[in-house]
Amino acid sequence: MSKYFHSLSQTPHRLKSRMLATWTPDQEVNQVRLRSGADMKRKLRWFDLVSLGVGGMLGVGVFVTTGPVARDISGPAVFISYMIAGFSALLSSLCYTEFSVNVPVAGGAFSYLRVTFGEFIGYFGGVNILLEYVLSNAAVARSFTEYMCTAIGVSDPNAWRVKVIGLAKGYNELDFPAVVLVLLLTLCLCHSTKESSMLNLVMTVFHIIFFGFVIIAGFCHGDGVKALVEPRGLTPYGARGVVNGAAVVYFSYIGYDTVSTLAEEIQNPSFSLPVGIIGSVSVVSVLYCLMSLVLCVMVPYNEISKSASYAVAFRRIGWGWAGNVVGAGASLGIVASLLVAMLGQARYLCVIGRARLVPSWLAKVHPSTGTPLNATLFLGICTATIALFTDLEIVMELISLGTLCVFYLVANALLYRKYTLTGQNAPVHTLSFLALLSSFSLAFSLWWKLNKPWWGLTLFIAIAIAVTAFFQYHTWSISSTVSKNLLRPSCPSKWSVPFMPWPAAASVFLNVFLTTTLKTLSFQRFAIWTCLVTMFYVLYGVHRTYEAEEMGRVDVVEIHVTSTRVQPDKLDNVQMAIP
Repeated sequence: MSKYFHSLSQTPHRLKSRMLATWTPDQEVNQVRLRSGADMKRKLRWFDLVSLGVGGMLGVGVFVTTGPVARDISGPAVFISYMIAGFSALLSSLCYTEFSVNVPVAGGAFSYLRVTFGEFIGYFGGVNILLEYVLSNAAVARSFTEYMCTAIGVSDPNAWRVKVIGLAKGYNELDFPAVVLVLLLTLCLCHSTKESSMLNLVMTVFHIIFFGFVIIAGFCHGDGVKALVEPRGLTPYGARGVVNGAAVVYFSYIGYDTVSTLAEEIQNPSFSLPVGIIGSVSVVSVLYCLMSLVLCVMVPYNEISKSASYAVAFRRIGWGWAGNVVGAGASLGIVASLLVAMLGQARYLCVIGRARLVPSWLAKVHPSTGTPLNATLFLGICTATIALFTDLEIVMELISLGTLCVFYLVANALLYRKYTLTGQNAPVHTLSFLALLSSFSLAFSLWWKLNKPWWGLTLFIAIAIAVTAFFQYHTWSISSTVSKNLLRPSCPSKWSVPFMPWPAAASVFLNVFLTTTLKTLSFQRFAIWTCLVTMFYVLYGVHRTYEAEEMGRVDVVEIHVTSTRVQPDKLDNVQMAIP
């Protein structure tokens, strides 16, 4: 304890030293990875990634969020909400793709932010993405219980839950089937990534066939346009309802970033990662729009059930047997979604453990299975605990807020890395652009939220476009001058987002906009979470990483003992590279 209190007394100095400390991509790939001991096994190919991305997203969106959003937020125009959210997710996925190709490690957003903005921003992004995963997985597991009830013909979706008197509403229905499902999937993921991927591939194929059945049957036996315009038109809650719905259904796109966390287990990452990430987001966006549209074609929006929406909708049109099929198909999709999301969350925690920001035992990779065993077990238990008692409505918007925050940071990081760290632009120029872009995006969003006149919206978006155009011209001029002086063009990265900086700037704008449409309660809960994780960093993380930096020689010995990949004649070089 005396040693720890001595460390606390040095907190200001250590914060100054570590908060902005960055690693290079080469150090992330070749040195930090060694701290896990054994390597993860490279067995995945591009079609595995597409199926993992599709499987990870499909089970969440339509079966969990569509019914409540269509009924209470967007109305029949919920399919437009999915279009907006899908476009924003596609922009974010482009940013993820360039990072994942150039920094192919399992840390996802955590690693991308750490090599760009430093340790604290990376840690903040990493713990928020972990919060998103754990809460969303718990929510989805509880939805599994509802759809399994409908699959076997039980009319009450809550029939298998145990109601406890005395607990607050939203926390008083214990869901033991959800807990069992999470624990079984945890054991499966501990065994092997490749076998888990094959299981997901089979489930995803059946799931897409099932989606085709729902779409065709729904359009054939629904009321068509009549159901979309009655009783109050396509947009009963107005344009604001459509946009607010987009912010909530963004929760449905959680899953594609899991693909980037598998970078250490992929054959030919520079080809497979772009195909896997962008391909899965594109496929899922189309299916989401069709599925949300068909729900409102079958049932008027104000009569949609909040629980097991699709199964109840088929029963309303007289297809009771189809309701059972929908329940079974939805259950299968939810299992696939959970499998992929839990795969990704363990790899995030594993890499945060490598960075010493959480206990190092969470970073260990099992030598025989090639999986992050400790991280998988720890997060599986956390997910099962929350799934036991927490209702979906309590966590849905908090999940969307954390996701949007991380995707906003990744888009900013890509712009800064591309134009400053690997380009010729001065840091102050890029940071000024990012600040102006975020400011005008926030101004536009608040103007919209406060229901101000339309001329203000036009003005702010015009300024944001002008600022981006000026930044593009400025960076192009600098790049041309430098290339001319060097008599050679600058070296391109392995894969680059086309038409930069526009896609990343649009991603920043949309993430800010969608964030401001969420409810105040979500921001209050997010603020509490931010305070807790910041305290953890100040009281534990910064001291752990600072001591690891000062004890570089010990780390070198540890690496030499636990990995045969480091040769004795290279130890001095490794020692010099460890921060």
